[in-house]
Amino acid sequence: MAAFTNHLVHETSPYLLQHAHNPVEWYPWGEAALNKALSEDKPILVSIGYAACHWCHVMERESFEDEDTAAFMNEHFVNIKIDREERPDLDHIYMGAVQTMTGAGGWPLNVFLTPQKKPFYGGTYYPPEPAYNRPSWRQVLMGVVEAFYERRDKLEESAERLTGQMVKAAGYGLNAEETRVDDRMPDAIFQNIMLSADTVHGGFGGAPKFPQVYVIRYLFKYYYYTGNVAALDQALLSLDKMIRGGIYDQLGGGFARYATDSEWLVPHFEKMLYDNALLLQAVCEAFQITGYMRYKEVITETLDFVQREMMSKEGGFYTALDADSEGIEGKYYVWDKSEIDALLGADSALFCKFYDVTGEGNWEHTNILNIRKPAPDFAGEEGISELQLEETLKKGRRCLLKARSERVKPLLDDKIILGWNALMNTGCSMAYAATGEDRYRDLAERNMKFIFDAFSGASWKHSYKNGVASNPAFLDDYACLVEALIHLQEVTGNQGYLESAKEISEVVLDDFYDDKSGLFFFTHRDQQDVIIRTREIYDGSTPSGNSTMALNLQCLSLIFDNIEWRRISEKMIGSVLNMVTRYPTSFGKWACMVTGLVYGKNEIAIVGGQYREFSKELLANYLPDRVLQSSGDNNYHFPLLQNRLTDHATGIYLCRNFACEKPVWNIRDLLELIDNNEVLAGRKNTISDK
Repeated sequence: MAAFTNHLVHETSPYLLQHAHNPVEWYPWGEAALNKALSEDKPILVSIGYAACHWCHVMERESFEDEDTAAFMNEHFVNIKIDREERPDLDHIYMGAVQTMTGAGGWPLNVFLTPQKKPFYGGTYYPPEPAYNRPSWRQVLMGVVEAFYERRDKLEESAERLTGQMVKAAGYGLNAEETRVDDRMPDAIFQNIMLSADTVHGGFGGAPKFPQVYVIRYLFKYYYYTGNVAALDQALLSLDKMIRGGIYDQLGGGFARYATDSEWLVPHFEKMLYDNALLLQAVCEAFQITGYMRYKEVITETLDFVQREMMSKEGGFYTALDADSEGIEGKYYVWDKSEIDALLGADSALFCKFYDVTGEGNWEHTNILNIRKPAPDFAGEEGISELQLEETLKKGRRCLLKARSERVKPLLDDKIILGWNALMNTGCSMAYAATGEDRYRDLAERNMKFIFDAFSGASWKHSYKNGVASNPAFLDDYACLVEALIHLQEVTGNQGYLESAKEISEVVLDDFYDDKSGLFFFTHRDQQDVIIRTREIYDGSTPSGNSTMALNLQCLSLIFDNIEWRRISEKMIGSVLNMVTRYPTSFGKWACMVTGLVYGKNEIAIVGGQYREFSKELLANYLPDRVLQSSGDNNYHFPLLQNRLTDHATGIYLCRNFACEKPVWNIRDLLELIDNNEVLAGRKNTISDK
């Protein structure tokens, strides 16, 4: 085969570089490609994917590496490759177009545009020959060429109509008038969540099954306020089944992106930074609520995995690990029983029985390690102590992990994304809060220093690689960063992080806020290369920038006594409240804000010489819907801290609903004050038997 090089060869994205030697004349998104389409009056093919995408790799091998197919593409199209993680704005726009046209979406995303960047046709994966009720890729290409040159007027009318539909869809479901929150909404949200709850295997809905972290976190909050044990049980069942399943790496720690089955056995083997960040946050809360030590172990295992395999020497977190190695999905992670027998010898029988390993295999004639029974139950059945069992398993895991490390590793997507780093930064702060281990707070501070060094400047950037930050930051980047700064201030007492959160929020309000809808656009007001500015409101695999920013403004309005920010936050929530109540599994983070509006927020200040010790003790408790500030002295920039310092002891101050309690002098008395408020007084704090 001839050697090829196209215009992607100078890019830094691992996904784009994967295609840099295809015979397709790929361009990155930019003026060169867009001007070429205009000057030559050619349709544009935009193909969007990401480095850890299995079916993106398949389509590349089958079609984009085929010289005849590439020659046809080069003759008739301007071909553009986009990494969806570098340009989520373009991915949102064109994914929305394909979903409008076909009712479905996914990656690889292949969408055809007019020379003016307006979509008129698209889909996802296409095979090289007709199969799976799909036309072949060559048939699609020929059909588009025929339509473009022979039915151009109708095609452009369709593109204009579709673009108009996308603009309208951006405001679909938003209330023209603000809906007011009422006391019944938390119950309605819970009831609607439970309609899709899998009460046997955990999670929500059927296969493929995604973690839906914020739905789990809402159930924690609902339990906290109501004592409804069914909410807690469903949340813990969901986490427990994931932790015992194949979606969790039983050897190396960390979570895969989702399960292809309903029992969490068979993952889509890619590991994304954001999934691990969000699941880490949920596990931290589970540990705070229950004290169950397995959750603490998972916190440790997950962060050990992230630092070992997904962290740069500079302190940034990488994007993802591929699902494939040697061209085969999951090959790095699965086992033949004979391999384990050879490695573990006499210990193999017990190890294999615990981790569901058989000669026939549990997936495609190989084995995905998973746990069918909790360790205490298994040990009892085997007539051994839990300590004996754990020693054998630990020894076996260590041996298999060493052997696995010598396999061909999946591709590492080593670009670093601002928003996803901020999500993991919040996870590190929450891990410190839950466990009290200083190393997690130190990790968060180190990463935050990297974030400011790498991404800030004249303007914030979205992605970073090889010492260069690129692409303007999006709403999600800013929103997640502000959230991380709020959490980092809580675990350090460094009020400078709040000052930074305030400054960045002001930038977001200036450059992203839409006065008409009361929401934020995804892109900066000066960005010129998108056909529409979208307003993302759904909480998907990551929370929307709008829900995150609404929560940020809710918190910062209390910290800085900013009535206008509180008004904006409440208007944002009010505009989506009907959808949140009816479809909470699609609006999980929004739902989590409803409890703060119904039950109120605890505003806590700890001031005096023991503020670090008291803060650490408080943070170990599950205490949702609160803001916390602590300081060794009076701080006149922050209303919560003003005039709080006393001569004799560290004071702990609680305010709620515009009224303050008398100070108390230990955390036990503070928690009693909180538990005795009118909302929680009747709650039964009963945890189901673990």
